[in-house]
Amino acid sequence: MTTMKGAEALVRCLMEEGVRYVFGIPGDQCNPITDAIYRLGGEAGLKFVTTRHEQAAAHMADAWARVTGEPGVCLGTVGPGVADLVPGVYPAWADSVPMVVLGAQTQSWRCYPEHGSMQALDQISLMTPITKWRALVNDVRRMPELVQLAFRATSSGRPAPVYLDLPNNVLCDKIDTEACPIMSPQRYRATTLSVADSSLIDRAAEMLANAQWPLIHPGGGVLRSGAWAEVVELAEYLSAAVTTSLVARGAIPEDHPLCLIPGATAAFKAQAAADVVLLVGGRLGEGDFWGRPPLWGEINTQRWIQIDIEPQNIALNRPVDLALVGDAKSTLRALLEAVKMRTGPKAENPQFEDARQAQKTWVNGWEEGARSDKTPIHPLRLMREVRQFFPRGAIYAQDGGNTPVWSFYQNRIYEPRTFLHAFDSGHLGSGVPYAVAAKLARPDIAVYCITGDGSFGFNAMEMETARRENAPIIVIITNDQAWGMIKATQKLSYGERYCGVDFTDARYDKLAEALGCYGERVTEPAQIRPALQRSVESGLPAVLDVIVDAAVHLEAPDAVLLDSLWMEGCDMGS
Repeated sequence: MTTMKGAEALVRCLMEEGVRYVFGIPGDQCNPITDAIYRLGGEAGLKFVTTRHEQAAAHMADAWARVTGEPGVCLGTVGPGVADLVPGVYPAWADSVPMVVLGAQTQSWRCYPEHGSMQALDQISLMTPITKWRALVNDVRRMPELVQLAFRATSSGRPAPVYLDLPNNVLCDKIDTEACPIMSPQRYRATTLSVADSSLIDRAAEMLANAQWPLIHPGGGVLRSGAWAEVVELAEYLSAAVTTSLVARGAIPEDHPLCLIPGATAAFKAQAAADVVLLVGGRLGEGDFWGRPPLWGEINTQRWIQIDIEPQNIALNRPVDLALVGDAKSTLRALLEAVKMRTGPKAENPQFEDARQAQKTWVNGWEEGARSDKTPIHPLRLMREVRQFFPRGAIYAQDGGNTPVWSFYQNRIYEPRTFLHAFDSGHLGSGVPYAVAAKLARPDIAVYCITGDGSFGFNAMEMETARRENAPIIVIITNDQAWGMIKATQKLSYGERYCGVDFTDARYDKLAEALGCYGERVTEPAQIRPALQRSVESGLPAVLDVIVDAAVHLEAPDAVLLDSLWMEGCDMGS
């Protein structure tokens, strides 16, 4: 009889799934796991990456999944380790990202319910609101089965994090490998994703073929499914406008003639004017203004087709005329073929040129700031310089409050899975760990992060992780010495009664140098491009501490609109 420990069985399962990295912080209770990775991981290129905070470990697992399309894996030890994973798991839950979260637990005879053990915590209850599936591995004989179920759950339907609670004694117990086999993914879960019902696909094709001005609205499910080529091909065949959700940026190049920049004036006009809308892999949340008029067409007048792999997402915030439950890529491919059977390539609606002109006017409206030579640096000038420096296919991790707002007006996204932002959660601190994991996933691609000074502080120590793991990311800090978005709100709605929003003049470039990275402070617009070049030439992870005009930075475009959304129904008067 051949045996192995529970921790070894866990690691063997990870290897069978093709996992490359487990991100986390070691601890006594999870030492059996990290030791098994050390002893066995080399067989399949599996490596443990230690971070400086478990939050960052979860963010890295999240980013790995966003960039590669494969589930990310993170690990925390019992009690505080697992609790510290929560801030990184939540953004993945909010954005439907597949992730397997591993948590060491006290011995099975000491937990559920605990009775005074140090670091005791009901970790399953803690993870319940931010995972779609979770389990306690209470017997070593169930280790392969439950690990496999975890990967099946995180990858099927609407992707989301899952959690495994791993008592220390179960990790050390032994199993008979013949009685508890470790199987390849093809043997225990579907690896070919479902296609919507063919009769419904035919009806959808009829609607699109007969549409006067169709519009395609891809959500994050398009990126997860790898369906961007199908979106572009269908749009080009129908001459349809494409307005991605903000989380799906990159599903079509933002300089493609059919793309209307999401969240901009032209996109809103097209969304309201289209006669048929095809929503793919999206839920129409707050960032899409709930799919409601006036930024979309009138209900019962504008016709809607929705494709989603999760039935509960259908018509979540807006009624639809036709629901297609299926994987985005396979269903779009079938829909494209059905459309081609019913019509030839369609001519462009004359209204499209009006939308393009509106978009051109919108883009040109930011030229003055983007060309500004004033000191301190205008945020738009910084964003333009950074975007023009990096190649089209560079991966961009975005973090902060006002910083992403300013970035939006200059930082175009051209390729799928190159834009990383904890959009639905609005979580701060994700930018640096997102960038580190992206560089590990795609070492051949330039990776940069633009972050506010406040958000940089959450996980600034992960620059040491970047240095240790040879991940030469470039981090650009918009330093306004404040929690800029909150300070802007206090200025706008509270009569400049500033409370808790100001920082001292911290030298983030010097911190980077102390961590073995390249650091440079930038104070003049003309210094931005040379500083970026020096960062790349250093071969090191780099931090550019850019002093921006704090007064201008407070006045981010659309700040009033964002504030009204978040504080709807609240009396903000004195």
